[in-house]
Amino acid sequence: MSLAAPDIDRSTLGLHSLAQYEPIIGRKAADRIAGKAERVGTLRVAHVSSTFYGGGVTEILTPLTLMMNAIGIETDWHLIQGTPAFFGCTKKLHNMLQGADIDFPEVDRQIYEQVVFENATRIHVEECDAVIVHDPQPLPLVHHIAERRMPWFWQCHVDLSSPHPPTWKYLQQFVGQYDAAIFSLPEYGQNLGIDELFVTPAINPFSAKNVELSDSEIDDCLTQHGIPPDRPLVAQVSRFDVWKDPKGVIEAFRMARKEVDCTLVLIGNNASDDPEGETILEDIKRSIDDGIIVLAVDDPILVNALQRRAAVILQKSTREGFGLTVTEAMWKGAAVIGGNVGGIRRQIVDGENGFLVDSVDQAAKRIVQILKDPALRQRLGRRAKESVREKFLMSRLLEDWLDILARYQRPV
Repeated sequence: MSLAAPDIDRSTLGLHSLAQYEPIIGRKAADRIAGKAERVGTLRVAHVSSTFYGGGVTEILTPLTLMMNAIGIETDWHLIQGTPAFFGCTKKLHNMLQGADIDFPEVDRQIYEQVVFENATRIHVEECDAVIVHDPQPLPLVHHIAERRMPWFWQCHVDLSSPHPPTWKYLQQFVGQYDAAIFSLPEYGQNLGIDELFVTPAINPFSAKNVELSDSEIDDCLTQHGIPPDRPLVAQVSRFDVWKDPKGVIEAFRMARKEVDCTLVLIGNNASDDPEGETILEDIKRSIDDGIIVLAVDDPILVNALQRRAAVILQKSTREGFGLTVTEAMWKGAAVIGGNVGGIRRQIVDGENGFLVDSVDQAAKRIVQILKDPALRQRLGRRAKESVREKFLMSRLLEDWLDILARYQRPV
């Protein structure tokens, strides 16, 4: 049996042209972006990250690299490999960049730097016009490229508002070798002595995770995964990570359930470069009861269906570089409650298109308020979707990169 066209589209990586965005963003914006692409001309760009699977960086780079190629910029995406010990080290770095006070001894530094060096021996970017390195995992790569005629950019996607000082001092020796550092928000700036640019992430509205679904498709998907339709759904979609505060979500839900009957669904997957995820998942499972469903699956259609059907979407992070799961839920017109941190507060205007909270108690009260007031839920959702259309779609991210490449384009 052959697949129908919508099924095929949802099963691909998601190559979408600028023309497909025009009905959403308008002709004027589409023409402006196309004009910038023509002025940049034919370039070759390389992105370098640590995983093709799981996490926000992958969610960004998959559609972005495809769109860049579609408009004439030859764009590669290189993956660094690592051992479990290496990814254990880089997970520490990730946590310390977000403020964790833990040790990063000399042996960890040696593992980290040696594995990146080994990757550098087989990542060939000499013919590129720009190289973009993402997050701490491949950061020292720049140190091993002898001749850098092209600009190198380091893009940090995590919350860098209060990094662990000794760790940040150590990493600056590598960051300082780049032409520019790119952060999600101005408050993450670090006075590095190199150019600092600020680019907010974005989503692909046509991906399987974000495309429109019919009510019957949503019903079938939720039924298939054992999510009951008899009570309002409260959900959080995120990696199983301590910074996402899953235990705080469970506690807030239990407080809210005393006033309004509802079901909590926690769904997520583990990025291949995150060795802590499985341990945190098992810890969560030990603390649940019959009213809480935990799903560790990689199913974008399920995420889509859940975000469309849930009465409340939570993202109660205690640190968050940006929070694409917030963006995705807002695009679907969901009522979102987010932690008052990082990029979440850049997306949510408290009381206008969602709610920001600073505690478990506040989260519980907002859950109850939304569940008891369907009109409020609809009003927040309408405003949320419009804010994403205006600010956080992949077409806007593409335009940001066209501006950066034009600014740093060097004469032949």
